[in-house]
Amino acid sequence: MSALPTALRDLIAAGPMAHLSTINPDGSPQVSVIWIGLDGDDLVSGHLSWRVKLRNISRDPRVVLSFDAPRDKAVFLNEHAVVRARAAIELSDDAWHLLNRLTKVYMSPEDEFPAPKTPGYIVRYTVERIGGVGPWARE
Repeated sequence: MSALPTALRDLIAAGPMAHLSTINPDGSPQVSVIWIGLDGDDLVSGHLSWRVKLRNISRDPRVVLSFDAPRDKAVFLNEHAVVRARAAIELSDDAWHLLNRLTKVYMSPEDEFPAPKTPGYIVRYTVERIGGVGPWARE
């Protein structure tokens, strides 16, 4: 997929929590709630330690990310995005800086990411398919 729909970019830039689904070694699903950001037409997340989600991605890069749009109690089924992607893990000295950039979105513009500045991992998600309910599913 080339360009992300503007509506999806706007939703992600607003800072919804993302549900990252990966595949455990036994084939069962594993879900983590993460912060997500944009880097061009890729989605990115930062991680300072090697946890289950990263082990799963290193073995099988197929992932699904989902995001809820802000709740509108006047509608039956709220807008949400479901993104199928391929994930690639990069060992990076910039993981803390990505997390700090996302802290400005998810917490407040004045906050700093509350962990030591250490190397970590950046996961880059190359979007393959977009679904859900909302303008991103129609574009």
